Amino acid sequence: MPAVHTLLLEEALQDSPQTRSLLSVFEEDAGTLTDYTNQLLQSMQRVYGAQSEMGLATEQLSRQLLEYEKQNFALGKGDEEVISTLQQFAKTVGELNTLHSELATQMADRMIFPMIQFREKDLTEISTLREIFGIASDEHEAAMVKYSRLPKKKENEKVKAELVGEVAYSRRKQHQASMQYYCALNALQYRKRVAMLEPMLGYTQAQINFYKKGIDLVSKKMDSFLGSVSSMTQNIQAQLDSEAEAMRMTQRELLSMEDTVYMPDRDPAPVNRTLIQKAGYLNIRNKTGLVTTAWDRLYFFTQGGNLMCQPRGAVAGGMVLDLDNSSVMAVECEDRRYCFQITSPNGKTSMILQAESKREYEEWICTLNNISRQIYLTDNPEAVAIRLNQTAIQAVTPITSFEKRGEGSPNPDRAKPGGMQSSSGASQKTSSAPEPEDLIVPGTPIQFDIMLPASEFQDQNRVGGRRTNPFGETDDDCSPESDDSLLQQVFAVRFLGSMAVRSGQTQEVIYEAMRQVLAARAIHNIFRTTESHLMVTSSCLRLIDPQTQVTRIGFQLQEVTQFVAHQENGRLMGFVVEGRDWSEDDEEGEPSFSAFVFESNTEGDKICYTISLGKDIMEAKKDPEALVQLLKNMPLTNEGKFLLLDNETGNTANGGAPDEEESEA
Repeated sequence: MPAVHTLLLEEALQDSPQTRSLLSVFEEDAGTLTDYTNQLLQSMQRVYGAQSEMGLATEQLSRQLLEYEKQNFALGKGDEEVISTLQQFAKTVGELNTLHSELATQMADRMIFPMIQFREKDLTEISTLREIFGIASDEHEAAMVKYSRLPKKKENEKVKAELVGEVAYSRRKQHQASMQYYCALNALQYRKRVAMLEPMLGYTQAQINFYKKGIDLVSKKMDSFLGSVSSMTQNIQAQLDSEAEAMRMTQRELLSMEDTVYMPDRDPAPVNRTLIQKAGYLNIRNKTGLVTTAWDRLYFFTQGGNLMCQPRGAVAGGMVLDLDNSSVMAVECEDRRYCFQITSPNGKTSMILQAESKREYEEWICTLNNISRQIYLTDNPEAVAIRLNQTAIQAVTPITSFEKRGEGSPNPDRAKPGGMQSSSGASQKTSSAPEPEDLIVPGTPIQFDIMLPASEFQDQNRVGGRRTNPFGETDDDCSPESDDSLLQQVFAVRFLGSMAVRSGQTQEVIYEAMRQVLAARAIHNIFRTTESHLMVTSSCLRLIDPQTQVTRIGFQLQEVTQFVAHQENGRLMGFVVEGRDWSEDDEEGEPSFSAFVFESNTEGDKICYTISLGKDIMEAKKDPEALVQLLKNMPLTNEGKFLLLDNETGNTANGGAPDEEESEA
């Protein structure tokens, strides 16, 4: 006998679109079988009920048996052995179409009853289990929708526990219903063979047993054939019993799993950050109007460098977005948890997705970032992903506050990375591109925020008080009173990180600092940033809190040795500040360098241009004629300052509270 198509019970819990698609094929096959069974039973009932038309009824039955070969079953054409057997039965029925109507009683017991039992028991069971499975699936979807709406900010443990229990109960119920439904569909593939053969076997045997007169010739030709059919049905029944026992064992084994399998956000497995392929259900936000949105739960999977989506029941998935060089970041969206946004390289296409659990949320972000780097195009992408992850982890150690300056701070007056090279030594390098180790010492700590101590904030606002700069710089030239210089421009920026570097004479050190800062934020899931105002004057740079107008950090413009915007992401910019380290009792102090990385609301080139102009003004002040020439070439405001562009700080410049945002870098 050829192999029988079966549904895998192990895939019942995942309930993927592939499994649903295969299930629809089995359902179509069952529907075709139901239609054919009803037609065959009608033919049998005609034989049983129309004693006076026995000849016509058996002839119709013979034709109907031949139709089995033409049935377009979804799982494939009928078995050749069954087809050939039915063809032989059709021939026999054609020869016996003139026999006696006294067979009614035996036909009722051996032909009509098994077929009615198959229809009422097996096929009706399939229909009932299908309804139960549909109800369980709807309940699970409803439970997942309620769970997905669970708020993050005002989390209620009691409500959360109730929703988790409801999801687990509905998922278990769906799992049990699906396995029962799968088992019934698998068994139907065996039972339909027996159901097709057993009635005809009983009919033929009844003919032989009931009619002795004139049957000797017929029985001699049919004995061996009927024996082979009987043996075949017994073998099929034995296979069904064996398969049913195996399915029962598998069902018990799958149901013996822990309850955490059914609970969302309860997966104890660690996060795998080296994946280059990922598949699973996600909620996607769709706009339904100008201000209204709706969330749909769809099955997403990655294929090469593409993100694919496959609705339930679909034969194949379709491409949603090209992930090459795209950006992935966590976002806050409608008070939902585990949301992240994917943005195309040109920024014109973006989508917001929601994961089911924190582990899925982190793995999706890491996987999409790995694909965005085009790791999948390498010869051994798994090894490349593991190596990049290990390198990034070894290269960065996050420090979340200036309170840990003693462990390694980007403060230009205190930080001194090991193996530092002077600027003169850097100028002696060859023209080849420097290695990352030549720019930044491996393992250099990274600062992710700038926070003022409470005492400094009080000193800043105390009447008549003078703020003490926590970074060692003097406030003589960088105080608010000195900001009435020729240049004063404010930019809205978000501080991403800072770290000590070896040299401040090349732009490559800023690019490497950007790479390490962004890699550290991605690895440690640090996506939240706070908006600040970067004020550029002709004497200094100041980072100001827009709510309190407190200067978080300031630098003399002459201390800024390098500044550049990112070559691909124009909103990223950074600069290097030179300081002095007196830790080794050197009277002049050893030079130290720190790189600061920012994300701006405008092009980073504008900030770099403003810093460059400030340096030009600072140099021009030494030569009155050069200053006059510079004043002639640049437009001025009514106050006599350089006119560059409008301040972009919006309402926050007037003391409005800044919102914490997610970095788009």
